[in-house]
Amino acid sequence: MAELQLSNRLKSITNYLPEQPLFADIGSDHAYLPCYVCLHDSKARAIAGEINQGPYQRAYEQVEKWNLSDRIHVRQGDGLSVLEPNEAEQIVIAGMGGTLITNILENGKEKLAGVNRIIAQPNINARYIRKWFHAHSFVLSAEEVMEEDGRFYEILIADYQPDLVTKEITEKEYYFGPFNLQDKNQAFIKKWEHVLERKKQIIAQMKNASQPDEEKIAEFEQQMNWLKEVLKNE
Repeated sequence: MAELQLSNRLKSITNYLPEQPLFADIGSDHAYLPCYVCLHDSKARAIAGEINQGPYQRAYEQVEKWNLSDRIHVRQGDGLSVLEPNEAEQIVIAGMGGTLITNILENGKEKLAGVNRIIAQPNINARYIRKWFHAHSFVLSAEEVMEEDGRFYEILIADYQPDLVTKEITEKEYYFGPFNLQDKNQAFIKKWEHVLERKKQIIAQMKNASQPDEEKIAEFEQQMNWLKEVLKNE
């Protein structure tokens, strides 16, 4: 049988799972990630969660195709409702907006008992997830910005450390990511250069509105100043 191919985005996520993981992939998209991990690690086990019937069915068929139904449970449900407390040690939520990922975590907080690591890959608004992590004793341990097929992705890794006294994170660090600000890889620079140009256009449009939203304009101008600051040294 041909090998299961995984996008670079999902392959990057696998780098942050431990050996022999017991993880849940929420919004599993054909269960590609759980199948790939279990095919490469004979001790790995997973739960693939999907809310809609079509994707749930395709995930189920994918797991059957690779003869992995003894190690991957495919379940239909909303967010973390597919889990029982202490059933997973790692959670992956990838390919959604940051607001939606934050809502999934908030609405399923009681299901996070026993979870020691969350790997989130938001398409936008990563800062909301960083804020949620900080408020719930999940400490960022790594971040990554990557580009694939002309799109930029952020991957956030946070570990549950309730006894750790964490230092305060600034709004600027929430926006860019503290590890990303230290690393500033090529994808990071490219992503934020693109965002800076967009911000300039949006602010100009907002200022021309018949009733400009001064608060929003001030927020965006603050972000634009951060962007210029972060990019000027590159």
